Amino acid sequence: TEPSREIPGTAPDYMTSSSYEASTAPPSSILAMCRRCPAPGRPRPVRLAALAILRLSRPGAGFGFSAGPASLARPRPGPSLASPAVRIRDVRSFATLEREEVEEVEERRSPDAPPSPRLVKHRIPKVMYQIYKNYLVKLWSETSVESRSTVRKQRLRRSVNSMIELLQRELKDGDGGEDGEDVAAKLSLLEACERLAVPSTSTSSTSSTSSTSSTSSTSESDGSLLRKAKAKPKRSVLRGAIMGAVVALWVFSGNYLYTGLFTLLTVLGQLEYYRMVMQTGVFPARKISVVGACSMFVTALAAPNLHQICLPLFGLFSMAWFLLARRNVSTIPEIATTFTGMFYLGYMPSFWVRVRQLGVREPTRMAPLVAPLLERIGTKAASLPPWIPASFPLPVTQGAIFIFWAWISIAFSDVGAYFASRHFRNTKLGSLSPDSALGETSPNKTVEGVVGGCLTSALFSTAGAWVMRWPRWWATGPVYGVVLALLGLVGDLTASMLKRDAGLKDFGDLIPEHGGIMDRVDSYIFS
Repeated sequence: TEPSREIPGTAPDYMTSSSYEASTAPPSSILAMCRRCPAPGRPRPVRLAALAILRLSRPGAGFGFSAGPASLARPRPGPSLASPAVRIRDVRSFATLEREEVEEVEERRSPDAPPSPRLVKHRIPKVMYQIYKNYLVKLWSETSVESRSTVRKQRLRRSVNSMIELLQRELKDGDGGEDGEDVAAKLSLLEACERLAVPSTSTSSTSSTSSTSSTSSTSESDGSLLRKAKAKPKRSVLRGAIMGAVVALWVFSGNYLYTGLFTLLTVLGQLEYYRMVMQTGVFPARKISVVGACSMFVTALAAPNLHQICLPLFGLFSMAWFLLARRNVSTIPEIATTFTGMFYLGYMPSFWVRVRQLGVREPTRMAPLVAPLLERIGTKAASLPPWIPASFPLPVTQGAIFIFWAWISIAFSDVGAYFASRHFRNTKLGSLSPDSALGETSPNKTVEGVVGGCLTSALFSTAGAWVMRWPRWWATGPVYGVVLALLGLVGDLTASMLKRDAGLKDFGDLIPEHGGIMDRVDSYIFS
């Protein structure tokens, strides 16, 4: 394609010779030349030809020599390049050839060597997509119509076991003054419940043995949360730092990328919430709620003035579905949990998208430090195709900077609360209001932890106010930090209350050591 462009150390007729058997060049030189060709600076035809030659040089490809180390220096008989036997029939695309070459080079690497950057670049998006897809399919199947019958059977078995335990206690503690017909009815009901009981908790013929097994089963279910909490591994500082860096890149990735990823995470959070709700025997309208929540994020980006119409509009759609699509009359919990899902996990978090678009970026005190990075991002953005909007990777708005400092303040408020509760006298948060459900909702929360979280959040918010040149930053920053910490505490306690009612420790298991999406974003919903 380009005769004037020769590869150093090789003869130009290597690329034009019709038969490699007749060539005087050893196969090692040909392979070395081909492996230098797929560099980004080479023209595409040369790269494609070199990759095709590498593909055909594998053992058994009929190219004329083998790529193995034992036969690398000696030619073996084979057809010429012009022969139909070596036509590239399975070459699908240039990207496929390049990916296969990357994988082939990686196979020749030492097992202890770190993966090459090119291989990581190809694998990371594929792995992330596969993780998201598998988790989405899992949540969707666990909240499907077919799974509702399984949930009903499980709840029926739990109710039957509770009834067995209650009847056994009544029969055991009876004072003998009951009517014989009542005792016979209780025995008949106990026998029927034992037939319906779950097979794994097989009750024996004697009531004492059955009572013991039922009591142990009940105590097992009551203490399951405590055992899960003890078995949960400690959170890694390195993994938390990596997650923080990824979130920071996400915040400054541009309006479209920011909103798109937010919408994808919202789908997972919604399904985690509805899976938890279904564990309690309530079956809301999950499809309408998921679509409505996603529409709130998209509308907040594309048409902010119409953003607040989405909640009442999809509330109307859900009520129409309850009236027209369901055979039985919907219950109050089903209607309430549907509206709660759209409001709690759609309407309120979608305001972060509107905050992201606030104002044009004004110079901050850190502008000289990040100027080279922003200039490089702008250069990369200028080379994008014209059909991609400029706001896809840009701009870094004032709202993005505000979100960064708000989120980092909320994140470190948890860190400050953790260390404060570890190193100071523990006063349970529930002791402030003994008659309320505060202590039962989260027994591990302490007053010292709340104070430490507020102080840490105030410190980071003050730094953010100084960087963003807020008026009277020394006063507005601490006040805003304390407000963020308290709102994060309300979000955390709200999620804990929901999980405790459903008997769950975590919403999901997507993120190791952290749980699901809802377990990580509960502090950011109300803030």
